[in-house]
Amino acid sequence: MGRALGLIAVAAAVLAGLLLSPFVLEDIASSKGVDWNRLGQVGAAYGFTSAVVSALALAGVAASLIVQNRQARAEQVQGIRGYYLELARLELDDMALYQPVWGATDIADPDERKRHVYADLMMNYAWMGFEIGTIREPLLRDMLAGMFTGEAGRHYWTRARISWTAGSSGNRVGRRFLTIVSEEHARAVAAGPPTPSAAAPRPPDVPVAGATPAWRTSVGALIGLSAGLALGSLLRGRR
Repeated sequence: MGRALGLIAVAAAVLAGLLLSPFVLEDIASSKGVDWNRLGQVGAAYGFTSAVVSALALAGVAASLIVQNRQARAEQVQGIRGYYLELARLELDDMALYQPVWGATDIADPDERKRHVYADLMMNYAWMGFEIGTIREPLLRDMLAGMFTGEAGRHYWTRARISWTAGSSGNRVGRRFLTIVSEEHARAVAAGPPTPSAAAPRPPDVPVAGATPAWRTSVGALIGLSAGLALGSLLRGRR
């Protein structure tokens, strides 16, 4: 309550000073012979400078608001992309369980599906780095050149080109990114056929200690069966 009363008193004092200022100025002019007309003309000479300074201040406030709006937008976009990357990682961990949620696909090979999702993660990484400036155009072209050398990278861009064009062509940076990707893809295709995506080598079978090889078990079973048939025939002949 005391703070509120203090603020009210200060406001009342300021208002009283504004109301009494004309009388105070008139008393000063009459007692000291101040030429207020001349002072008014001098003050008017600074009116243009004051307007320029005010315009610059207003422009600075507007620029600050624009920058803050862009930063907030960038944070929202980064959050959405980070959430998408987490979903893609879950899909990579168990393709058979999570992939049907995204809908039907024309990729029959499970390994090729994983390559497609991994290529999508790589492309999103390249796009985010290029958008914020951490991946410059020369580095982006080098990354894409290596990616499109292989069969998996070319297949990915053939399937995903339409969705990337629809989602990233809304601004200048996105259009430039799509142009670079298309140029590097066309350059790789013109250079020759892609490197085939070789299947991962199967690790060698490790023998278990104390286990009998399968061929020895089969031979032993055949020998036992033959001995049993021969013994049965001999007994029937004696009867």
